[in-house]
Amino acid sequence: MGLKRTDEFRADAVRIALTSGLTRKQVASDLGVGLSTLNKWVTAHRDTDVVLDKDLDLARENERLRRENRSLKEEREILN
Repeated sequence: MGLKRTDEFRADAVRIALTSGLTRKQVASDLGVGLSTLNKWVTAHRDTDVVLDKDLDLARENERLRRENRSLKEEREILN
């Protein structure tokens, strides 16, 4: 049987998964939990206030900027 995680640990894991910009696979690995377990926690906490709307907005903006940055770097590589 696996290690029992506290509700606080689960909530923190969900917050990190949704706002860090890391893949869920990376977050799960970093926290020492299975990917399916993390996904289950995220689904269970989706409708709770574990992550504030402003944090989600920031996470979405960060991800958009990361994609844009990757695209610009690829364009620069092509032009050089």
